[in-house]
Amino acid sequence: MATITSLVDTTTATNQGKTGDTVQINGSSLSTTTRVNFGTAAVTPTSVTATQVTFVVPNSAPCSGQVSVSVTSSAGATSNALPFFVIATPTTTGTSVTCVSAATGGAVTLFGTNFLTGTQVGVGTVGNVAVTPTQPNQVTFTAPANPGQVGTVSTQPVTITTAGGTSSSGTTQIDYYLAPAITSVLPTSGTGGDQITVNGTGFVGVDTVTFTDSAAATATAVFTPVSDTQLVATVPGGLAAGAGTITVHTCGGNSNAQAFTLT
Repeated sequence: MATITSLVDTTTATNQGKTGDTVQINGSSLSTTTRVNFGTAAVTPTSVTATQVTFVVPNSAPCSGQVSVSVTSSAGATSNALPFFVIATPTTTGTSVTCVSAATGGAVTLFGTNFLTGTQVGVGTVGNVAVTPTQPNQVTFTAPANPGQVGTVSTQPVTITTAGGTSSSGTTQIDYYLAPAITSVLPTSGTGGDQITVNGTGFVGVDTVTFTDSAAATATAVFTPVSDTQLVATVPGGLAAGAGTITVHTCGGNSNAQAFTLT
């Protein structure tokens, strides 16, 4: 009678794997095998020798958990059974941040399920990052920079690959931002309470407009977005008169420091 001594998933090199993986059944007296019993599913082997039978984990496999595997011969005799563990496909539910700088990337924590056997996180067309999760529901990685980005914002899907497969693309996304740039301010001088128009590019998701005075003191300004290329800011009070600058900040980083005279 056939005897099974081990089960080896050729992808994971263990007795764990996912639907579609090829599994090697090692043992003795296997040459008359006609059927692999994968739980309640009858699977036709892909190859048979006296010491090894191979088969593909069927689509009918459970999403996760232990399955008994045995073989049945042409004479109807069934071998002993050994356990095979189906690894669940990972899912993603969100990230700790919604955006990073295209110039630098940044630290991101990915949340979801079934992460423990994870090997890499994929960030769309930007690239893959090797990971070793220590928790089943989250992993922290450094999103790579996106130096070839052209548009102000580039939305990228974030996925994770484990022994159970790759999570669905598009479920979780992160935005890459180019840094804003100021091209002009009108008027070029003013005092506390004055409103000025700031022109430039990349004014998407602006979170701070900062004025710096001649003594290097800073103050944040109240501002109103007008478009992706323009905003209106109110000069803050309490700054020293003289040559100063204005900067605009988004998730992409700080803009250039545009000259502005405080009066």
